[in-house]
Amino acid sequence: MSQYDITVIGGDGIGPEVTKEAFKVADAACDVFGIKLNKNELPIGSEYFLKHGEAFPDEMFEEAKDGNAIYLGAIGDPRCEPGKVEYAIIAKCRFDLDLYVNLRPVKLLQESLCPLKGKTPKDVDMLIVRENTECAYTGMHGFAHKGQPLEVATQTMVYTREGVERAIRYAFHLAETRERQPGREAQVTLVDKANAVRAHDLWQRTFHEVAKEHPNIKTDHAYIDAACMWMVKNPEWFDVAVTPNLFGDIITDLGAMIQGGMGMAASGNIHPGRVSLFEPIHGSAPKHAGKNVASPIAAIMAVGMMFDYLGEKKAASSIDDAIAALFADGRLTGARTGSHPTNEVGDLVAAELRKA
Repeated sequence: MSQYDITVIGGDGIGPEVTKEAFKVADAACDVFGIKLNKNELPIGSEYFLKHGEAFPDEMFEEAKDGNAIYLGAIGDPRCEPGKVEYAIIAKCRFDLDLYVNLRPVKLLQESLCPLKGKTPKDVDMLIVRENTECAYTGMHGFAHKGQPLEVATQTMVYTREGVERAIRYAFHLAETRERQPGREAQVTLVDKANAVRAHDLWQRTFHEVAKEHPNIKTDHAYIDAACMWMVKNPEWFDVAVTPNLFGDIITDLGAMIQGGMGMAASGNIHPGRVSLFEPIHGSAPKHAGKNVASPIAAIMAVGMMFDYLGEKKAASSIDDAIAALFADGRLTGARTGSHPTNEVGDLVAAELRKA
């Protein structure tokens, strides 16, 4: 029996509710495929911060570092300064654990979920690799003459050759190893803005150098504004895309809507071979907390990504298959808040997984 040590952070708002359903499904997968998850549940989040004055105590962070994976439900509370707790927990994991890839699958499971006319699951099946530790998110910012008419605010975008190259290499690795539908070619698309942000020349030069080592992989390029346009018009053009942190933050939410909304979107914050973090992309939605109305689909899919990262490929694919089957026969009709009771969705997916 395979065993893994998992740190679980339910977090804020709807986070604990969707996390509960996600691990209901995880437990079903463990039963079916002979896996054991040793779960260490941490009570951190905004409520913990308000009571104790710190968001992620060092001793708890050390516990998380020693595991195989971290699972996060959601962080965010209107009682706290915007970004204060999020940065202390999510950014701490990303930067202190050097989780340099934010991986966002954009996969349509059922045609009815897609807002694009005529697009089917064969058209929407891509992986977006967002560089996760550089760009405008490094915290290098400042103000001069704050609060005065001539106030100046600056935020520095930072790119290193190492940071750029390892994200690009990860994208080519995915293109070589991912399972794709028949007829789809392996391709990596670079998304940048080198015509206006001249520092992105580093991305272009590095991309072309790495591409030479992978002559079997097709390559393409799109500026970020054009990429947004083509994702809506022709999502079938994309297989694997790689992009700087800021643009990845934007384009992956566009991808989420194409696959059915934020309630369908999961992500992995990854450093290959090390402890990595998995989470649904939606926020904490505090106004919906405790009402049993939030969709746990994205949270369940994040568990699937976690299993895939741990090497439990059958468990991961079975979770996706169970969700797809429920949408296909109409037992699930959407992943928006209020579409189905939260606990009912968890029960349905777990039962379908055990049955299949």
